[in-house]
Amino acid sequence: MKAAVITFPGSNCDRDLAVALAAAGADVARVWHKDDALPAGTDLVAVPGGFSFGDYLRCGAIAARSPIAAAIRAHAGRGGMVLGICNGFQVLTELGLLPGALMRNAGLTFVCKDATLRVASRDNPFLGAFSAGERLSLPVAHHDGNYQIDPEGLARLKGEGRIALTYATPINGSVADIAGVLSENRRVLGMMPHPERAAEAAHGGADGARLFRGLMDATAAA
Repeated sequence: MKAAVITFPGSNCDRDLAVALAAAGADVARVWHKDDALPAGTDLVAVPGGFSFGDYLRCGAIAARSPIAAAIRAHAGRGGMVLGICNGFQVLTELGLLPGALMRNAGLTFVCKDATLRVASRDNPFLGAFSAGERLSLPVAHHDGNYQIDPEGLARLKGEGRIALTYATPINGSVADIAGVLSENRRVLGMMPHPERAAEAAHGGADGARLFRGLMDATAAA
């Protein structure tokens, strides 16, 4: 699998994400936000966490207007896989690739801790290595991870099985404790927790590595 990891000014998880993907077996290329094209043959676009453009205006709003944005949209439009983590999730909502919005956390506090998550949907290439309802542990680190969507949108996500991950216990005010959502074709995943920070035992857990290996397996089987 060929993966392209996007870097914006203020990204701080791009190297970790590239290393975790490479360790899982991906051929990883690094792409600067001012590039206007993805490397030929890209299977997965990975948008990392951090504070793109200092989180000015809204988190991810400026990044979604970078030169590379059109190529990311085009990749998703032709069925390519896109993974957005933390700030990357915010960017994907700003790009219009995922519904809803990420708001300031309830309590107006930065949340940084390990979170227990529940797999709500495994019918996608990202979470096929897990069982439905299985619990996993991944770190979270965000100030604007409070996922919100209107009641009609929430009903649609539930009805279509597009809620990918939920928090086992509330941590940031997200509606329905949502931690990750999928696009209509299930090829785009946005998630607030950081799998790249749980990619080996030395990190305190390896559930993230399992996610990346499952993604490699799903791509190889496609």
